[in-house]
Amino acid sequence: MTETATAHPYVHAHDDNCIFCKIAAGQIPSRKVYEDDELFAFHDIAPWAPVHFLIIPKRHIPSLAHTGPGDAALLGRILALAPQLAAQEGCNPYPDGGFRVQINTGAEGGQEVHHLHVHVIGGPRPWKKA
Repeated sequence: MTETATAHPYVHAHDDNCIFCKIAAGQIPSRKVYEDDELFAFHDIAPWAPVHFLIIPKRHIPSLAHTGPGDAALLGRILALAPQLAAQEGCNPYPDGGFRVQINTGAEGGQEVHHLHVHVIGGPRPWKKA
């Protein structure tokens, strides 16, 4: 069997106990930035910077450590979408402006919600956290 996006036992279409699955499903309100069939983006409830939103897959993937070659297209879509949404949400253009893309993975990596999410953080500095 080749490794696919669904080969890992912790990857599911939806996890009823996951706050990000509930946000993507519209069960918990959020300030939506973007939505399509695979991805959902929304503002962070405790922003570190003037622009701070998350991009998540709608499919429940606990962390970046739970991805494999079958997830390359999904991960690529997330990274390709980040600059577009950063500009839409108010980040100043490159090279003087810009934004940070951050993926925390696991407890030692600072991950607090165990659903893969990409932080897009930008705007004038200094920010609350680095």
